[in-house]
Amino acid sequence: MNESTPSRDDEPHRVYSNDRIAVHWNPGRCVHSERCMHGLPQVFQASARPWVQVNAATADEIAAVVARCPSGALHVERLDGGPAEEARDPTTVEPQPNGPLYISGHVRILDASGALIREDMRVALCRCGQSRNKPFCDGSHEAAGFQA
Repeated sequence: MNESTPSRDDEPHRVYSNDRIAVHWNPGRCVHSERCMHGLPQVFQASARPWVQVNAATADEIAAVVARCPSGALHVERLDGGPAEEARDPTTVEPQPNGPLYISGHVRILDASGALIREDMRVALCRCGQSRNKPFCDGSHEAAGFQA
């Protein structure tokens, strides 16, 4: 298993890989929904180092669970020729109870001047106003006691 920290979209992230799949993790985008850990606990282990064990499941199993990451903190790159993740159609917006907006599909986020901030298939946007990583959720809604 290889672990490296190259830049993707000019943001710090980690890559966990073997000869079949590379799992890209951007900790600044993670909202700790734990869908990865519940989906494949043998692969995604928060208390282990490295926390992503890419040899513990098939590339297809890992890709399926990563596609459920609501924030886009996790993405996969198929090195085995397997199918690449595709954006869902139509794009959906799902408000979370007392939490962020989960958006999946073709997502383009622009700043006030029209400059591209992020283009992705999955994002979690802040709606409490407390995030230190606006427009993205950083979990601050919990400490703020945000009520939707």
